Amino acid sequence: MTPVVRVDWVLTAVEIAGTLAFGLSGFIEAARKRMDIVGVAAVTFFAAFGGGTLRDILLDRRPFFWVQHSEYVWAVLALVVAGTAGLRAAHLSPSARPMLWADALGLGLFSASGAGLTWEMGQPAIVCALMGVVTGVFGGVMRDVLCNEVPAIFADHRPYAVCSFAGAWSFLAVAWLQGPGWPALAAGILVTAGLRLIALARDWRVPGLAGP
Repeated sequence: MTPVVRVDWVLTAVEIAGTLAFGLSGFIEAARKRMDIVGVAAVTFFAAFGGGTLRDILLDRRPFFWVQHSEYVWAVLALVVAGTAGLRAAHLSPSARPMLWADALGLGLFSASGAGLTWEMGQPAIVCALMGVVTGVFGGVMRDVLCNEVPAIFADHRPYAVCSFAGAWSFLAVAWLQGPGWPALAAGILVTAGLRLIALARDWRVPGLAGP
């Protein structure tokens, strides 16, 4: 059984950062789709909270993380209000590149925090890795679905879930050696986000199925 070591304050910091990063990716994508303020808020909230909520459902954790920490909801709401006001004042139309950067950062943060939280619960390593992937990718899936796009994880052929899975195992490797503190979380974040950004920059592709 994996040893249960509590690192609540580190995980909380990473979770807050991941929530804001994915929220920002949802906000940018909704703004690019020229949604109204209700649509922008909905996409932002689902992107920010989707992965962590599915993780909590699968792990039977109650209350959900954003219910337990209602300040997360206020922070995302502030992001929506401030972002909308800023875009209107500057007359800006956001591009796809900042969304991809925010998405890569959120993927790294949530993949590491999902694996770390599951480790704290004493789950097997493979469960920790899979929960890292679930936490990391599902917010982006919800964002893309609400924006009427095929989720990037399934369609753009550039490594996404693969980066999350590698980052989760990086967290586990360092956690086994040094404990699940900030070095393990940093390893998971850097491997996941770094691989994703390199994949985007170099246009790495995941092989698809050959046609008939």
